Amino acid sequence: MNELLAAFRYTTNNWAQIEASTQCGCCHCVALFRPDEIVGWTGLTMENMNDAEAVSQQTAMCPRCGSEAVLGDGCGFAINANFLARMNEAWFQRTMIHRPAARK
Repeated sequence: MNELLAAFRYTTNNWAQIEASTQCGCCHCVALFRPDEIVGWTGLTMENMNDAEAVSQQTAMCPRCGSEAVLGDGCGFAINANFLARMNEAWFQRTMIHRPAARK
């Protein structure tokens, strides 16, 4: 699987992954920051705010631009400006990611 496709799945429901990270970055604005700088999360409502499973499925919001496109290095990918720029190009600039050609 293409690494950009594989990494994209870690931009949602990522509370545990962010908690296990030391470096985070935003695929939208390409900013780098520490996990403790994240103050905005989505996914909780008044009805589920005491539900541990719901808490663990929150999605981080970028502390710079507010986008829900945050990755932490706890996902297993190197979070750096180059990787975030590639993610930005693929997801926000609408550049197509092509499936590798089948091997014969």
